Amino acid sequence: MSEHDALSVTREAYDAAASLYAQMFRDELRDRPLDRAMLSVFAEAVGVSGGGQVADLGCGPGHVTAHLDQLGLAVLGVDASPAMITSARQAYPGLRFDVGSMVALEIADGALAGVLSRWSVIHTPPAELPVILAEFHRVLAPGGHLLIGFWATDGPAQPTEVFDHAVAPAYRWWPDHLAALLRTAGLAEVARMVREPQPTDRRQFKEVYLLARKAEAGARAGGARP
Repeated sequence: MSEHDALSVTREAYDAAASLYAQMFRDELRDRPLDRAMLSVFAEAVGVSGGGQVADLGCGPGHVTAHLDQLGLAVLGVDASPAMITSARQAYPGLRFDVGSMVALEIADGALAGVLSRWSVIHTPPAELPVILAEFHRVLAPGGHLLIGFWATDGPAQPTEVFDHAVAPAYRWWPDHLAALLRTAGLAEVARMVREPQPTDRRQFKEVYLLARKAEAGARAGGARP
């Protein structure tokens, strides 16, 4: 499936599911303390680096965007699904939400202090992921942070694996493999969190957050100070 086809299928599927997703996930973070902890770490990292505009890319119905706002970040939500953006605007009228694609963001070079990509790359075909990671690097300012969340494969022998998803075809990633793709894109891993699957989880996959940082101006990505 081409990048264009994958995006179209995903957009249309999430348009159809937008109302249901808004109901299902509105209070999602309430029972996910580790997710809240990583979002707080991300917010503090952005603040320590000087603060600035943050984008929640693949924001869906906007509940995580609103949480970042509560953490004190100047945050913008972006999603490819117009119906998701409509839902987010209705639920959080005081925040900004735009329709947009992670493949070609309408954001200036180096404009962002932080990017959140929380399970928003799971529908990206593996061959196309480097394009999106390069776009994350482009919009981040030197020293800016990326927090990316995804499901892990079962081991290093499976760097990527497709699985059935209720909305659209989706992919899991081995954390070290994705971290290597980040390094290639100029984003150095700072920290990671791995959450083991719980009995109540709908999917028995490990959940992973990688926190990465773009190098300061004139510095190598791998040599940037955390």
